[in-house]
Amino acid sequence: MIKIRGILKTAQTVQDNLENGLSTHKVAEFKQFITSSVTTIEKICAEAKTTPHHLPRRSREAYYFLKSIDLDNLPIASSQATQTQIASISIKNIKAQQNNILENIFNLASTANPNSAAIEQITHSLIKTVTTIEAICSHQQTTPANLTSTSRQIYSWMKFLTDEQNLQLHLSSTYRIRQIAQEILHKHQLSSLKLTVELTNLAGLYKGKKSHTYAHISISEGFINAPDEVLQALVKSTIIGKSQDNSHIIRSFAASEEYSSILLMLDLIAEVISENPQGGFYNLDDLFDKLNHEYFDANLLKPRLAWSKINTYRKFGHYEPARDRVVMSSALDNAKIPEFVTEFVLFHELLHKYHGTKWVNGRRMVHTPEFRSDESRFKLYAEAQRWLQKLASGES
Repeated sequence: MIKIRGILKTAQTVQDNLENGLSTHKVAEFKQFITSSVTTIEKICAEAKTTPHHLPRRSREAYYFLKSIDLDNLPIASSQATQTQIASISIKNIKAQQNNILENIFNLASTANPNSAAIEQITHSLIKTVTTIEAICSHQQTTPANLTSTSRQIYSWMKFLTDEQNLQLHLSSTYRIRQIAQEILHKHQLSSLKLTVELTNLAGLYKGKKSHTYAHISISEGFINAPDEVLQALVKSTIIGKSQDNSHIIRSFAASEEYSSILLMLDLIAEVISENPQGGFYNLDDLFDKLNHEYFDANLLKPRLAWSKINTYRKFGHYEPARDRVVMSSALDNAKIPEFVTEFVLFHELLHKYHGTKWVNGRRMVHTPEFRSDESRFKLYAEAQRWLQKLASGES
């Protein structure tokens, strides 16, 4: 059974738009979005030699919902209702700014040990751009969650790279991809092609362009911590063409927690409602105090605690070291979810704060043996794991 990331969020976005009604100038774009989403789901299933009917229940139901929408009879919002909605904010020239940063990163990644002054310059550019975007949002009494899709995607990517460790890993991975690509081009007598490589916040896994003069490779930021075998499969699929073996390698890593945790991190950067620990049902402050006394001898300093704007059904929480913040999925703020399940996810994220990040052979390791040992101390560990597996598979 395959899993396709983003189906549930897409269905929720569509449902919200249908409930609120569409402005007349958005109808064509909305139709295209639904059609494209359905086509992408069917294509991914076809490549995996299956059908949408065999997706996990939640994903299958989301697909059926998208497929059943009558595109010729979409609800139109009244002009008065449209005026009261918060307009999406588009950041002028944000794509050009991102392209400039990507070009600088690619040039800097020509060596395994880039110049520290150049890294500082990129960091400064990232922070300056992110701060400007946040100021624009604040001036309009809103947050980056109200940016247009493209602006929000790029903002989240830039904000992600303002973290020193994320930027270092990004540079290291760009260097490895660049080396792998040059080796493959040389092997296939294509060394004359001008090569460009980028890791960015893509909607898909990867994409590329190749002509008789250049080769461009664009890979999802989710692969930032992927081993060389996966990066080789990505480069070969982009430059040489897809193969069954390489597609299997890529999709296997894309189904891993390493991949999904990065994407969730990017999603949550702009998708937090507010840093209010009080949810509709659970209060994160209360749960933290309980866990801190029970497992950390009341010695763990409380991080910032927040509920996400979106429900997630694959990864239910995330710890952001740069902001010392735990973000929890709204899917857990529910009377149907036992308190110990929400506690366990918060405990897992607090362990990330407690243990920190270790680096082994240039790769980031967060789930060390010490981490897993402490995690297993949770009083209802097995029961919580079973509950989360049921939630992720759509059984509950």
